[in-house]
Amino acid sequence: IFRVFDMYRQFCLPLLLLLLLLLLRQAGPAAARYEPNWQSLDSRPLPGWYDQAKIGVFIHWGVFSVPGFGNEWFWWRWRGVPPFVRPEQPFVDFMAANYPPGFTYADFAREFKAELFNPEAWADTLSRSGAKYVVLTSKHHEGYCLWNTSHSFNWNSAQVGSGRNLLAELAAAIRNRSDGPRFGVYHSLYEWYNPLYLTDAQNNFVTQDFVRYKTMAELYELVNQYRPEVIWSDGDAGIPEYWNSTEFLAWLYNDSPVRDSVVTNDRWGFGTACKHGGYFTCQDGYNPGKLVSYKFENAMSLIKGSWGYVRNLRLTDIYSLDEMLETVVSTVSYGGNVLMNIGPTSYGVIPALLEERLLQLGDWLSINGEAVYNSTPWHLVQRDVNATQLVYYTSRPDLGSVYAFLMSGPPAPGAGPVRLASPKFAAPGANATLLGCPTAAPPVRLAYRPGVSGVNMTLPGQANCPDLLSGPGGPWVVKINGLL
Repeated sequence: IFRVFDMYRQFCLPLLLLLLLLLLRQAGPAAARYEPNWQSLDSRPLPGWYDQAKIGVFIHWGVFSVPGFGNEWFWWRWRGVPPFVRPEQPFVDFMAANYPPGFTYADFAREFKAELFNPEAWADTLSRSGAKYVVLTSKHHEGYCLWNTSHSFNWNSAQVGSGRNLLAELAAAIRNRSDGPRFGVYHSLYEWYNPLYLTDAQNNFVTQDFVRYKTMAELYELVNQYRPEVIWSDGDAGIPEYWNSTEFLAWLYNDSPVRDSVVTNDRWGFGTACKHGGYFTCQDGYNPGKLVSYKFENAMSLIKGSWGYVRNLRLTDIYSLDEMLETVVSTVSYGGNVLMNIGPTSYGVIPALLEERLLQLGDWLSINGEAVYNSTPWHLVQRDVNATQLVYYTSRPDLGSVYAFLMSGPPAPGAGPVRLASPKFAAPGANATLLGCPTAAPPVRLAYRPGVSGVNMTLPGQANCPDLLSGPGGPWVVKINGLL
């Protein structure tokens, strides 16, 4: 017996230990576990895909799309919270003129039919826009849900209105495309008039029935069933401790089915904006106008004054092509992402003016996307106001390139070279090309003196670049190699 034991100790035990070590090595280091506190949660690295994406599309869609008046805060502005918030007279007058007495906001939900909603057509438009991620309002402050949730009886699209799981349909259509963007959801923590929330508020938020049985239950359901890769939280009036935000985020980062790829914003309770979260939105339309130490997102709406659909939309209410591209370029040059919002109709159609802007963006990115996607701010300068026209810069260290965005487009014939005031000097052998111009076209000629700031660029004649002349317009982009 002892001899058998000795043989086991001498031969088998070392072999088992060796196999165990090999298995541990293959498994690699244990994944980091995040604790439900901001210090731990904020230490999580932002998944790399998000910074590389740069461009997203926001979709505000809900019962507010039915009246289509004012903006997505229609219910709040019509009803108010007397005596603290008075109803706004234009909204009261609109209802009196167009709807019978006793008509309630809940009655609008029956008209949210989405009868023309074609998720494949939406997915096609979103893909052609050049967006790398899409964020849909799963639930806005009105509380109406766009999915078949078990936590919102008779106030969701599957049970009243269209009778469809709108969120699931769009997510599937996007994911079925090989070129489709990533899918994400917006979710409002609070609901203006939910009785559970109002009761918690009356109790000074020492009770958490609304959080436990409604809003956090929805978030767990959304993640487990639909696996969104963006969680865009909003409606965070109240302290984070009331919302149990850190507990949810710890689960999201540690154990959820999207733990490796999901990104989150910074609206998880009073005092968290621009301070805690995966990336910072700070406020709507945020662009710091300088380099910052954190990743930020400029969430802006192509509809001026509204995030949701408005029926009396005019051309002047929509961002022009130049305004839209100025927002994109200026944001990306400082290292941010742009989340560009549209508001579809209640019958499920993206308004033609908004669709046109998305497709124009996609056309411009098809030529100049190299200077946007995967880019980083140029370390030297981001905005050159001393050039012969306004110029923004990005860089691609992986390609050894700097990109100059000529915001006024090509210079007029006979106007002479474009002078970039910011480059310190160019290295020997520096060269430049105009994105979208054929390789057979004359090159961009650079004139500079080593050690002296500034570079003069002579662009190819416009006739040499027919695709740019017939293209969407907007800034022309020069790719420069050899700038130091």
